[in-house]
Amino acid sequence: MGFFSTILGFFGFGVGISIGLILGYFLFIYFQPTDVKDPKITPLVDQDDETLQKMLPEIPNWIKNPDFDRLDWLNKFIELMWPYLEKAICKTAKNIAKPIIEEQIPKYKIDAVEFQTLTLGSLPPTFQGMKVYLTDEKELIMEPSIKWAANPNVTIAVKAYGLKATVQVVDLQVFLLPRITLKPLVPSFPCFANIFVSLMEKPHVDFGLKLVGADLMSIPGVYRIVQELIKDQVANMYLWPKTLEVPILDLAKALRRPVGILHVKVLHATKLKKKDLLGASDPYVKLKLTDDKMPSKKTTVKHKNLNPEWNEEFNLTVRDPESQVLEINVYDWEQVGKHDKMGMNVINLKEVSPEEPKRFTLELLKTLDPSDAQNEKSRGQIVVELTYKPFKEDEMGKGFDETQTIPKAPEGTPPGGGLLVVMVHEAQDVEGKYHTNPHVRIIFRGEEKKTKRIKKNRDPRWEEEYQFTVEEPPTNDKLHVEVVSTSSRNLLHQKESLGYVNINLGDVVSNKRINEKYHLIDSKNGRIQIELQWRTLEAQG
Repeated sequence: MGFFSTILGFFGFGVGISIGLILGYFLFIYFQPTDVKDPKITPLVDQDDETLQKMLPEIPNWIKNPDFDRLDWLNKFIELMWPYLEKAICKTAKNIAKPIIEEQIPKYKIDAVEFQTLTLGSLPPTFQGMKVYLTDEKELIMEPSIKWAANPNVTIAVKAYGLKATVQVVDLQVFLLPRITLKPLVPSFPCFANIFVSLMEKPHVDFGLKLVGADLMSIPGVYRIVQELIKDQVANMYLWPKTLEVPILDLAKALRRPVGILHVKVLHATKLKKKDLLGASDPYVKLKLTDDKMPSKKTTVKHKNLNPEWNEEFNLTVRDPESQVLEINVYDWEQVGKHDKMGMNVINLKEVSPEEPKRFTLELLKTLDPSDAQNEKSRGQIVVELTYKPFKEDEMGKGFDETQTIPKAPEGTPPGGGLLVVMVHEAQDVEGKYHTNPHVRIIFRGEEKKTKRIKKNRDPRWEEEYQFTVEEPPTNDKLHVEVVSTSSRNLLHQKESLGYVNINLGDVVSNKRINEKYHLIDSKNGRIQIELQWRTLEAQG
């Protein structure tokens, strides 16, 4: 009986399962609920920003916002360099934090605070995109979106009252949207003088905090308090328009602003060698400072004289007394043809003490090469007297990029007048019919100045500055600015105008400074950026 009952039980189980499956399938097919509707499908492009953010919270900014640029190349670079960057950042952080901690701990009666371990982990920050702003000022503005889910190990030991407590920071998450401004842009590496950093919104900061092995952030209420405290403290310090300023370069040196006046008195020369076949030479002297765009200063010509006396005085603008050199060249004047050089020499300005006149007797040389055998030949001597007069702090003034003020005009400016400063920055979309080798002509009250010529360029950049000393404010005057192209190869059309503009100077006298892009007349799309300053003997705010 046992065998038969087993067989019957097995078949009963199989029959029951089969009947159950058939009934279940029948009920599923023929008794579906009637209140279920088909899902509504909406394309992603029709969704609003808030819905998309909820559906896909990790969408990079360069996808959500068309004005953010993609930065995959930068993320790849940081990923490859992170093992080295991490060590360099930790070392720099320790060096910066050490003096700050030493200054602050006496206030709280703490004996010592020291890093036991400081590593940022193996996960680098990622840039979700970057927005770049273009302005007419000498600056670069960037807004990167930064996300960093790090695995750092930062252990800090605090000693006080004979006790020692160890605090450990782990599992750090930081989401930032900073605005980084590099300004002013300067022609000295790294090409910007300051970094300004501010936050465009409150940062998201999340981390674990352990004290002697216990997770403090797990205590009810502590996590939210710490979160909000950090957000508020960081926001109070750096939320826009507040900024963190990091100086990179000495602005006066970077912009090569005038820092003083070199007073040169050319006294006399002796035993000059004649260059003319018939009779004596006709010597004169040219003076020029290195790295100075201004034309050379010239003495008068002393005809038929090998021992001339000039006793003439000149003022040259000094921008860097540590590196600039005064070049002294003596020439033989010729009525026709090239003027022959009779000799030369140089004086390093660092040899001249401020406010102390110093006389130099210099041997005239053929070249500045000490190994040149021709320098052994006597060419005569020249005697000059130099006095370096550095500007005082209030005389130099601070530049517009630092304090939004205009520098004062230099000494010698007419009391009722001032100094009109014209800065030619760049032009865009200038194109000639026959050639495009642009330079700029500036005409003010009949005085003309020209920039350098740039060959084959529709978007030239000059960054040149010109000054006009004026007896009275040019309230009713106009400045004529013209972009001109020249070519010696095109004999029929050697010169053609690429556009011009006449700028009313009343605005710059009233506002002290304007910096605008002007559309060029007689040009299809051409524009030129001109900055104007009106400087007087009194500092302008």
